[in-house]
Amino acid sequence: MEEKTPPMDSLRSLTIDIAIRLGLLALLAYWSLLVIGPFVTVLLWSGILTVALYPVFDWLARLLGNKPLAAALLTLLSLLIVLGPVMWLGFAMIGGIELLVKGIDTGELAIPLPPDFVRSWPLIGEQLYQLWSRAATNTEAILLEVAPYLKPIGGKLLSMSQSVAVGLLEFIGSIVIAGFLYAPGPRILDFIRVLLRRVLGHESQEMVQLIGSTIRNVARGVVGIALLQSLLAGIGFVVAGVPAAGLLTFLALLLGVVQIGPSILLIPVIIWSWMTMEPVSALLFTAYLIPVGLADNILRPLVMARGLATPMPVILVGVIGGMIAYGISGLFVGPIVLAVLWALVQEWAADT
Repeated sequence: MEEKTPPMDSLRSLTIDIAIRLGLLALLAYWSLLVIGPFVTVLLWSGILTVALYPVFDWLARLLGNKPLAAALLTLLSLLIVLGPVMWLGFAMIGGIELLVKGIDTGELAIPLPPDFVRSWPLIGEQLYQLWSRAATNTEAILLEVAPYLKPIGGKLLSMSQSVAVGLLEFIGSIVIAGFLYAPGPRILDFIRVLLRRVLGHESQEMVQLIGSTIRNVARGVVGIALLQSLLAGIGFVVAGVPAAGLLTFLALLLGVVQIGPSILLIPVIIWSWMTMEPVSALLFTAYLIPVGLADNILRPLVMARGLATPMPVILVGVIGGMIAYGISGLFVGPIVLAVLWALVQEWAADT
C-alpha cells in the first residue's frame, strides 16, 4: 500500500508554523539575554566560585553537620580574604601618597643628580641629563612642565580605578550569590547534566567532570599561586622596609594573575636593595625573593596538570588567550573552552 504524501498546502502551513515558533523562541531568547545581560559577569563568577570552592564547602558541611552554616562560614571567609588585602592595600597606598606629598613639601624627597656617563648615551643622553638635572635642582618646576602630559594619563588611571572598583563590587556580589549555590549545588549539577545530555549524548558526564576539574585546577594554579607569591613577596617587602610595599604587593598579584609573573617587578626591587641596604641584608633579601619569583614556574604546571587529561600547553594557551579576549573571567572561560574542544576532538578521532 503506497504511503500518501501530504498536500503541498499542508507542508507550506507546517513550514510557516515552525518558522513562527522558531522566531518566537529566538525573540524570547534575545529578550532574556537583554534582561540577564547586566548580571552575566556576576553569574559567571558565582558559578566559577561555586565549582572552585565546593570541595571546601563539602568538607566543612561534613565537619559541622550543617550545610547552611558551612555555606555561611565559607562565604564570610571568602569575603574576608578578598576585603582584607584590599583594605590593607588601600591604607598602604594612602600612606604612600601622604609620605610622597610630605616629602615634596618639606624637601626631604630629593632626586639625586645624574651621573656624568648619562651624557654619553646615544640619542637621548644629553636631553635626559638636562631633564634629570633640572628635576634634581628644581622639582616643582619640572612637575609644572610635565603636568600637561600627565593629564591624559591621570584620566586613564581614573577610568581604570573606576573599572577596578566596579569589578570589585561585582566580585563581592558573586561571592554572596555563590554562598546560596553551595547547598543546592548537586541539584544544579544534575540539571546541567540533563541539558548537556541533549547536546552531547553519553559524553555529558565526562564533560561536566572536565569543566569542574579545569575550573578548580585553574583557580589553584593561576589565582592560588599568584596569591601565594604576592603574599610572600609582600611579607618580604614589609620586613625589608621597601617603600610602597602595599602597591608593589598588589602589582605582584596582578602580574601573577595575568601570567606575566612577578619576577619583572622583583628584579628592580632586588637592585634597589643592593643600592640602599647593607650587603648582608641585601644578600638575605635577594636569597628570599629569588625563590618567590621562580615559584610559579615550578608550582603552576604541577597544580594545573593534576588530574587533567588535557595537555598543559592547551590549558596555558586557554588561560592567556582567554585573559586577552575576555579579561579576568577569560582565565577560566578560555581553558574550559579549549579543554572541552580538545576532549571532543579526541573523541571524534577515536571514533574515525
